[in-house]
Amino acid sequence: MFENLSDRLTQTLRGISGKSKLTEENVSSALRDVRMALLEADVALPVVKSFIEQVKQKALGTVINNALNPGEQFVKIVHDELVHTMGDANDALNLATAPPAIVLMAGLQGAGKTTTVAKLAGYLQEREKKKVAVVSADVYRPAAIQQLQTLAGEVGAQFVESSADEKPLAIAERAVAEAKKQFADVLIVDTAGRLAVDADMMEEIRALQQGLNPIETLFVVDAMTGQDAANTAQAFNEALTLTGVVLAKADGDARGGAALSVRAITGKPIKFLGMGEKSDALEPFYPDRLASRILGMGDVLTLIEEAERKVDKQKAQRLAKKIQRGRKFDLEDFRDQIEQMSNMGGISSMMDKLPGMGQLPPGAQAQLDDGLFKRMGVIIDSMTPHERRFPDVINGSRKQRIAKGSGVEVPDVNRLLKQHKQMQKMMKKVTKKGGMQKMMRGMQAMQGMKGMPPGMPRR
Repeated sequence: MFENLSDRLTQTLRGISGKSKLTEENVSSALRDVRMALLEADVALPVVKSFIEQVKQKALGTVINNALNPGEQFVKIVHDELVHTMGDANDALNLATAPPAIVLMAGLQGAGKTTTVAKLAGYLQEREKKKVAVVSADVYRPAAIQQLQTLAGEVGAQFVESSADEKPLAIAERAVAEAKKQFADVLIVDTAGRLAVDADMMEEIRALQQGLNPIETLFVVDAMTGQDAANTAQAFNEALTLTGVVLAKADGDARGGAALSVRAITGKPIKFLGMGEKSDALEPFYPDRLASRILGMGDVLTLIEEAERKVDKQKAQRLAKKIQRGRKFDLEDFRDQIEQMSNMGGISSMMDKLPGMGQLPPGAQAQLDDGLFKRMGVIIDSMTPHERRFPDVINGSRKQRIAKGSGVEVPDVNRLLKQHKQMQKMMKKVTKKGGMQKMMRGMQAMQGMKGMPPGMPRR
């Protein structure tokens, strides 16, 4: 996510972080590169101008923090200004009303609105422990209602029936009555995609908002459209009373222009990021965490929260006990670890949240490929249960059979077995030292350094 912007900014800031003092010359030089990085990331020009001016004033007028050298202080100023540009703090959904709290979703065609409705329903049920109902008031797009019904089934949300021959407002009003009967805490109303220049369609959604009086009206926009996302959100905000923005498809956005422009242009907070195809791929938007990711400092808090939610603790405890009893870490265990990684978004998603990973050489980054781990899983699946439990029995003829069954070459099987051996040694050491708990405590301590962005060196 935002790889291009992150690469450019980390490269620029690395050049100034070692400076013994901040001067107008070296600050101006660094800011020229920062300006180019932001413009190339498709950040709106007024936002870039304001950002650069604020950083320059603070960098030349600041009192240097004793804990940081001047170069590091400049990096901190850039980090803090990124946070401020994106909204200072997480702005959570406001559901403080008599149930059902109504959330109205608006957006352009193809922005990912219907999938976002399902993801939001799943998020509210899993993390907020709310009973959620969803309804589709999109009577124009073929199969829109059926799509939401299918997605609602996947996340376990209550689906309120609707049909294409009904009026959107009538659908929504009936859905509110149904949600009350079912004692739903939240009702999410999906609407048809529309353009701000389509007067009839905009009048329709205005009537929906006035009739429903939703506590939240969220605008779903494709993050990959850059500053156009912010401009479109502003056009909708002039027609409706928006309470927030959801950036869909943020995982595919290498630039970051939308994330850095939306708040400044619309004055509305970004509330969520859509981070993939899966039904749980929705993250609350934390400006400080995203700023740290953009600057290559990682996002350890989000990584820990994901591990808490998605790692199978019973499997982890069984594995720890198994190794403590002197039994070996076998290929069945290795396969479980690959699956756990996949549940957390894959290796690339995890590395994106670890401090310093953006500074790895391109060759090393290429090796951390999710496809590689998928191939490992296929190779292990091609083995017999006996081979997975006792890898030492895998001889030359078995390797040939496994390679043929998994569609790879024998050297790929050899590489997997070698990596398993290395993992086996590492797991033994980690388990003996009580490793995972210590590692998590250490990461939390690192995240808690006062007055510093995560991942920044401390003196």
